[in-house]
Amino acid sequence: MSSEITYNQLQKRFAEQYQRIFDDKLAPKTIVVIPSLTLDHQILSKVKGHFYYEERMLCMLMLLRMPETRITFVTSFPISPLIIDYYLHMLPGITPHHARNRLTLLSCYDAGNLPLTIKILKRPRLINRIKTSIVDENAGHLVFFNTTEAEKELAIALNLPIYGSDPNFNYLGSKSGCRQLFKECGVPVPFGYENLYSENDIVQALVNINKQFPNLEKAVVKINEGFSGDGNAVFYFKNMPSNIESKEEWIAENIKQNLKIVAKKLKYSKFISKLESTGGIVEVFIDGEVVMSPSVQCRINPLGEVCIISTHDQVLTGENSQVFVGATFPADLEYSKTLSGLSFEIGAKMRDIGVLGRFGIDFMSVKRLDQWTHYAIEINLRKGGTTHPFLMLQFLTDGHYDIDSGEYLLPDGSRRYYFATDNLQSDSYKGLTPLDLIDIAMHHGLHYDHSHKEGVMFHLISALSQYGKIGLVSIGATLDRAKQFYQEVVDVLNKETTTTMD
Repeated sequence: MSSEITYNQLQKRFAEQYQRIFDDKLAPKTIVVIPSLTLDHQILSKVKGHFYYEERMLCMLMLLRMPETRITFVTSFPISPLIIDYYLHMLPGITPHHARNRLTLLSCYDAGNLPLTIKILKRPRLINRIKTSIVDENAGHLVFFNTTEAEKELAIALNLPIYGSDPNFNYLGSKSGCRQLFKECGVPVPFGYENLYSENDIVQALVNINKQFPNLEKAVVKINEGFSGDGNAVFYFKNMPSNIESKEEWIAENIKQNLKIVAKKLKYSKFISKLESTGGIVEVFIDGEVVMSPSVQCRINPLGEVCIISTHDQVLTGENSQVFVGATFPADLEYSKTLSGLSFEIGAKMRDIGVLGRFGIDFMSVKRLDQWTHYAIEINLRKGGTTHPFLMLQFLTDGHYDIDSGEYLLPDGSRRYYFATDNLQSDSYKGLTPLDLIDIAMHHGLHYDHSHKEGVMFHLISALSQYGKIGLVSIGATLDRAKQFYQEVVDVLNKETTTTMD
């Protein structure tokens, strides 16, 4: 039997399993979490502390609030027991001891640069340990950050289905693939060109864009497989003489110096080489007096149902605000409902193609004369930077996102908001251990309060000592309160580390 047939059978089994037990909070089930960032590591290596991003999916431990659910969580390197305890003590209605007995933690003990899934595939004994932790293969599934052929191979080895899309559809998550999909759905995209595979293709696209928009100052060049904005570059037209005979010749001669690459230390030659191997796009740089970068998180379940999970306004930084560093939730009420409608149309098309699982759709929204215009930018066919904050909010509060109002509602009807980031960083924080952070948080009351359903949850805790970097989701009854809690964390950490250094 071919591996493709085996995989398809596993996925068919998952649809039956989903219908039978998924929504039953008391049904025994096993969830195997493999938080592997199986992405392009030339780009990923530019993200500070990316090795520790596996810890972002520790929010899945909150599923242990269901008393018959078991979780197997596998990482490249062991996670401190202090961090595990930090999550387990937040479980509503379940003691940490009860949860700990249903949690299996496994590790490759390998801090190398290979993706976690590849490391696991190289360790047959570890695969057997994962198998041993699964009580019933017919009541279990795999959760990955993203799916590639490696994840597919591991699923077959473990005889478990994946709650995620077949990697055959990964082209939809590429910059070229999603532009084509948006056009098919009739959703506006920035003027531009996709399926570019050479420096000359980029030059020709820039020439054509300049002809169409002669006053345009900037265009964006994106590698198909870029991650978190670090596969992007911005080309500047502003120094191009208006009276030159050949704009193509001028762009070709100046592309290297006028193309500002977002990822730090990524050389032009490497950028072009990556584009040549994976392809890319060039599109108009969206600008205006009021420009927002909202995103919509969606899910297609095994029954083919499309669900709008949440909306966010992204916080971007870097070269011309191309790098994602955080988000506020929910997105602005002026446009969140419109974006949910556009995203549902895109999701329905993806469902018809065969896509499964979570994905995010990023937009650029421009306000002109009190009217918003929305451009679909990309599809993140994977978990994203807004996945774990929302899951944490949902697990802690048991509320839901109401797409009709664009607000997050608790069971008592009250609202909640948050500010989330993976990138609170300062060199002065370096050397702080997980125990130091927890001590500081407890001493200053920087924690989540179940009684008020407000406060702060930290993640990426292991990255703090080496990189001075940490993530958090700050939850409040208003967005201002959520931002206030975040600022308190910054003020306390700055004060504590300055005092220590002095």
